[in-house]
Amino acid sequence: MRRAMASSSGVGSALRDVLDRMTAAAQRRPSDLPDLHPRLVAVSKTKPPDMVLEAYNCGQKHFGENYVQELEQKSRDTVLEKCQDIKWHFIGPLQSKKIPKVIGVPNLFVIETIDTEKLATKLNTAWGKLEKSDKLKIFVQVNTSKEENKSGCSPDQCGALVSHIISSCPNLKFGGLMTIGALGYDLSKGPNPDFQELIRCRKEICESLGLRLEEIELSMGMSNDFEHAIEVGSTNVRVGSTIFGARTYPTKKSVDCAETKDESQSTTDPLDKTQNDMEKLTVTLK
Repeated sequence: MRRAMASSSGVGSALRDVLDRMTAAAQRRPSDLPDLHPRLVAVSKTKPPDMVLEAYNCGQKHFGENYVQELEQKSRDTVLEKCQDIKWHFIGPLQSKKIPKVIGVPNLFVIETIDTEKLATKLNTAWGKLEKSDKLKIFVQVNTSKEENKSGCSPDQCGALVSHIISSCPNLKFGGLMTIGALGYDLSKGPNPDFQELIRCRKEICESLGLRLEEIELSMGMSNDFEHAIEVGSTNVRVGSTIFGARTYPTKKSVDCAETKDESQSTTDPLDKTQNDMEKLTVTLK
């Protein structure tokens, strides 16, 4: 698959390329899917504010961040003060103790990673205390690949979680479902099963709660598979490195990043690596 890698001076051209590919993918969707133009979320984690500004000046409004501290800092950065219409998506694991920081972010558009009733309830209470006129938009994250290192509720639990949010969290607005899915799926084997599982979850929720398909967004698809995700019904794709270039991840000295590190980007501790190498060199005498 063609993939444009952007440098700091090529964000605009990479962004236009992604948008063109999104439009083409949307035109390939079956006619029975909801007629919703997919939204691009430019994932700017670990990238400097000037790159966000460059994308914003090219017309991009929705940006995604995985780390609470980085989102908080960027949202108040002097470089981004002129971005009055920016819309922030929080797309990383959310700890209860970090809720006040996240909901205090100016122009917060949605939190995409609600995966338990406990977290939803605490978020509902915290948002209510702010006495905002609008509800806080949230997505429910589903672990469609059922990997232990992935966040998200199980597909069998997502219906109950959505029901809880709608019935018991009056300060939250349920907007859709989100998944990461297993990385590196080979599309020559057919449609991505993790995307199909999220589609199935949406259908069951609509049937059980009396909702229309158009009322539930599907946030699925990243740099390597956003076109396929759109073709099968994604309304919200999260694209980072294809727009901004390869990422440089923070060290473990950053407490916030260590606590909220994106589960799809694991790192190896040097001490663990050394231990593994030593184990490989061990000879067992018989």
